[in-house]
Amino acid sequence: MPSQRRTSDFLFPLFTLLSDVLAIEGAFLFAYFLRIHTSLIDALGFPHEDLPPVGAYLQGSLFVVLAWTLLFNARRMYGARRNVVLTDELVNVVKVISFGMLIVMSAGFLYRGFSYSRAVVGLLWVFAILFVTFGRSILLRAERSSYRRGRNLEDAILIGSDSQADLIYSKLHLHPSFGFRIRGYFAATPAYESLPLAGAPYLGTLAAAPDYIRQNGIQRAFIAVGSEDHPALFDLIGACEGLTIEFMIVPDVLELLTSQVRVRELEGIPFLKVKGIPFTAWGRISKRAFDLVVSVVLLLLLSPFLLLICVVIRLDSRGPILFRQRRIGMDGKEFIMYKFRSMVLDAELLDRTAGLKVLDDPARGIGVRNDPRRTRFGRFLRATSLDELPQLLNVVHGEMSLVGPRPERPHFVKELQNLVPKYLDRHRVKTGMTGWAQVNGLRGDTSIAERIKYDLYYVENWSLSFDIRILLRTVRAALTFREASDR
Repeated sequence: MPSQRRTSDFLFPLFTLLSDVLAIEGAFLFAYFLRIHTSLIDALGFPHEDLPPVGAYLQGSLFVVLAWTLLFNARRMYGARRNVVLTDELVNVVKVISFGMLIVMSAGFLYRGFSYSRAVVGLLWVFAILFVTFGRSILLRAERSSYRRGRNLEDAILIGSDSQADLIYSKLHLHPSFGFRIRGYFAATPAYESLPLAGAPYLGTLAAAPDYIRQNGIQRAFIAVGSEDHPALFDLIGACEGLTIEFMIVPDVLELLTSQVRVRELEGIPFLKVKGIPFTAWGRISKRAFDLVVSVVLLLLLSPFLLLICVVIRLDSRGPILFRQRRIGMDGKEFIMYKFRSMVLDAELLDRTAGLKVLDDPARGIGVRNDPRRTRFGRFLRATSLDELPQLLNVVHGEMSLVGPRPERPHFVKELQNLVPKYLDRHRVKTGMTGWAQVNGLRGDTSIAERIKYDLYYVENWSLSFDIRILLRTVRAALTFREASDR
């Protein structure tokens, strides 16, 4: 089994490298073909250029291929793609190729043999992104397909038996497309029978783990233990010295889970920073500019579609088109949030179905799936998340962001701040139309405490590229018609 896994982990990266080389060369040839053999570029207003023969471009492409593949390798994008999401892959491809294009343009400026066409260089950037992403998406699907068929799975063990360990088991072992197979778990005591983890083989206490790892060639261990098990965990890691195994630990301290832990030195004294300021001044400016440009463009492009939704809502049921509700935003300030109405008139005055009362149990979420108060068209709006589109107006007004923790109602905030640790820390940034918790499946009637961990991770690890990744994954989730229950 280990040799098969090592072969798989070699072949898929090799195929990815070959795919990238072919994609970049193809982008070069296609860009050159459009410039020379079509009138497309001339129609766009570019001046006529006497271009060198295609052989000169192919020679230059060798440098480009080498530069870009080295950059991909530097970002560790050649390896088994067990934990890769296609939308995240697209963001990384755009980053690498854009940065590589700067290198290419600099080299072209210094090269005196002839001048490269600006149109070809621009087309190369566009088609390289498209071709590389297309090739990687095919290989990613092929790799995931082999995992789903039970091939090339990486054997792993789990250390722990609490709810966090159960979550790891549920996500990894029960979804083989991730590429892992949990052989069993080690813990001080077996898992509760009510947990899915109880169905996995109990392999013994932590003291028995080193021998099992050595005898079975296990190369990965997922660890989720409480502070009381830390001494035994340190002994386990020490006993595995010299073994080829990777330990992946889920921190049991919320600050370590959600923060970018860094060491800063002041006058020779090292400090461990576990909480920082979410945005620099330029970070706030860039995020606001991105929100404003994207939301205005979307409102203009979608205006006919938004008008159609308004007409259907009016025809489908009695009541206003927009649903207005007070929510809590950045720094605890209240604002009016907009949605397309998806429920019958005066729905909040009606008795709610079972499952909404959660304030006495912070592990449960707020909301109801299959709420009978929804209108016929409202079910479609909620399933596709189209009911959220009016919040683009909130984004333009500056009350919300495209990406951020989802806003909650004032009375829930008052209760949850006393029940869920660090709940108010999510208000250090603007609330968003979508967020890191939502694209990871935590919305509606899912665990609030778990959602807060994802929200705080976003707050401490924000970047503009992180926002783009979340938006791309949101679009993908909407296209798969995942039903939402956020109210």
